[in-house]
Amino acid sequence: MSSRRQSKGSAPVIDPYLPGTGNFGYRASRYDLDLDYKVASNRLGATATITAVTLAQLKSFTLDLSGVLTVSKVTVNGQKPAQFRTAGNKLHITLADKLPAGAAMTIVVRYGGNPRPIRTIWGAVGFEELTEGALVAGQPNGASSWFPCDDHPAAKASFGIRIATESAYFALANGQLVSRRARAGMTTWVYEQAEPTSTYLVTLQIGPYHRHRMSKNGVEMAAVLPDRLRRAFDHDFAQQPQMMKLFVELFGPYPLATGYTVVVTDDDLEIPLEAQGISIFGANHCDGAGSAERLIAHELAHQWFGNSVTAQRWRHIWLHEGFACYAEWLWSQHNGGRSADELARHYYARLADSPPDLVLADPGPEDMFDDRVYKRGALTLHALRKQLGDADFFALLRDWTTRYRHSTAVTDDFTGLAAQYAHTSLRPLWQAWLYSKELPPLDVWA
Repeated sequence: MSSRRQSKGSAPVIDPYLPGTGNFGYRASRYDLDLDYKVASNRLGATATITAVTLAQLKSFTLDLSGVLTVSKVTVNGQKPAQFRTAGNKLHITLADKLPAGAAMTIVVRYGGNPRPIRTIWGAVGFEELTEGALVAGQPNGASSWFPCDDHPAAKASFGIRIATESAYFALANGQLVSRRARAGMTTWVYEQAEPTSTYLVTLQIGPYHRHRMSKNGVEMAAVLPDRLRRAFDHDFAQQPQMMKLFVELFGPYPLATGYTVVVTDDDLEIPLEAQGISIFGANHCDGAGSAERLIAHELAHQWFGNSVTAQRWRHIWLHEGFACYAEWLWSQHNGGRSADELARHYYARLADSPPDLVLADPGPEDMFDDRVYKRGALTLHALRKQLGDADFFALLRDWTTRYRHSTAVTDDFTGLAAQYAHTSLRPLWQAWLYSKELPPLDVWA
């Protein structure tokens, strides 16, 4: 991760949308998290081992870590640092001796406390207690609520997660379940996430759950949920294998070797959320009436758009949400509901009644989760599809997910790739939809 210019005397900033998160001087490639969690007391005791490489000569560096967690020990390459301290939701580490650029670092941090969400302008994010259990909702900067990290979407790494908790509870983390061992009332679960993953997409789900295999459609699928919700789940999520089949056809191969898991918590959640290989829904999204079908499609689509192909900076979030929203419309049409064109016209009319004060390619941090980003992003893709035609449009999407698989990208990467599929210049379309506040006419692009 390279530095960007800053004015004299100002602190360096990786992403202006989250000026306090992200770190300079190194790149992490691997996190091994050894966690012990007591549900009743919300007590976490943990050791994080971070494998990294220096990007420049390094004497001191930082990791993102919530100030409510206490660090008791730090080593770097087996040696105690000259100093470590926590301040401003950062762990500051000063080395005894400088490391040269390109040096390997193994950072071990022992820490613990009562984790809680981080308060942000978007609400509480990160580690959250449930009535009986816990969940992690990391987007956009909640990873540091439960482990020390370089908490920025462009800083992808592999993960090994070991979690020990009371045997009455099911513990789920990202990746493949490598082992599960019960002893003296505690069960230890070990997961391995090999594919490069952004820290905000790493999750922990603990509750009175059971795991069930779902009928697969080319991809292993599972459900983790309370038994009381099983009947409603089987009804509400029955179409998910068909969604998977459609999205593989339209977007390319499912990006993860370890399959896809849906968690339904015993508590209600305001919105569902995505994690790498996992989607998390609340009990309220599993009502037996099929009311969450749109959201089920949306979260599944994030496995391609957002989780595998990830925005390098948060200003490009339309590359996540616009694409996942458009996937909802594609599923609706495929499943006999309203067509993508009908939904485009419906939401266009709704956007036309909204203030024209948002630039899709740079909405600003306050509005990056605004519904207008989702809907205008989907409308941008619909306009592009009309201009390119279906064959070239879906070939572009498959090329996009292949070329940037498990990587990061910016808007210019997508517009540049789209130019290869266009017979005329797309600049007027991009200027109208991505870079102008006014809502352009919908039918100009056919």
